Amino acid sequence: MRAGDRAVSLLAAGAMAGLRALSWGGARAAGGSLGDGVCGLGLRRRVAQENLSLAFPQWSAAERERVLREHYRELGRVVAEYAHLDRLARAPLGEVFVETSGLEVLEALRGRGAILLSGHYSNFELMGAMLARLNPVDFLVKPLSNAGVEKFIAGRRAEAGVGCISTSDGTRSVYQALAAGRWVAILGDQDARQRGLFVPFLGRSASTAAGPARMSLKTGAPIVMGFAVRRPDGRFDLRVQGPIELAEPEAPDAVLRLTSRHVAVLEAQVRARPELWFWLHRRWKTRPPAGGPGGVTLDPATTDGGSA
Repeated sequence: MRAGDRAVSLLAAGAMAGLRALSWGGARAAGGSLGDGVCGLGLRRRVAQENLSLAFPQWSAAERERVLREHYRELGRVVAEYAHLDRLARAPLGEVFVETSGLEVLEALRGRGAILLSGHYSNFELMGAMLARLNPVDFLVKPLSNAGVEKFIAGRRAEAGVGCISTSDGTRSVYQALAAGRWVAILGDQDARQRGLFVPFLGRSASTAAGPARMSLKTGAPIVMGFAVRRPDGRFDLRVQGPIELAEPEAPDAVLRLTSRHVAVLEAQVRARPELWFWLHRRWKTRPPAGGPGGVTLDPATTDGGSA
């Protein structure tokens, strides 16, 4: 390991140890202050400002600034909560996750492979770890370039009771997990470049990974959307929606239509609480090719009669 990576790994481990020594509320407050500091430093601030302007052109500059500042605070809280991930995931219902809706959807899928789909929305990892109490869960993750930090994070996930499938392993491991009755948790909200499908998201055509829809249609594993929604007191509400299905799964454009449907669910959640979604990523970086098949976009409201 390079000296710089080793130093970062030691710094991260030390910071997590300090945060773990605090109460959950204390760590959360420290994380919020960290977010304020990062916001002041301007880390990817211009990217976030541009994204908010694209998604909400009708807002005033003051409103976008308010959401952006709160978003940085939320990022800090989520980072700080890594130190308490195992404890929070195993806490009794009502202590960390207060209200739940749609949980019966997942309870009916115990022992059956399913795709838990979400976005970079509040503490998505804590939500996945909490759901592992119902059924074995594997996170589909892209390894970090810093092996020391990657090992540290993998350890926190293992302590919280979840497994990991590396994106470098290809899709075979995902199919094996689904066949074994495990739930595979995937984030489907980042730019997929030219290999993605272009579907509407917050008023613009966004390149979106086709993998979740393709795997669902191939295996029959349903897509279920989930979101951890932060409450004013720092706790969460759990929102589960699905299964996201199509009336005609054999249709030639089924992958595109299913992708459009699950992205529409995410969009509704982002519009409801925009400060909780990750604005620091260039979500609309890739543009549809002029006249190409990847440029097809759909209106989610008219795509299908399936359930959502």
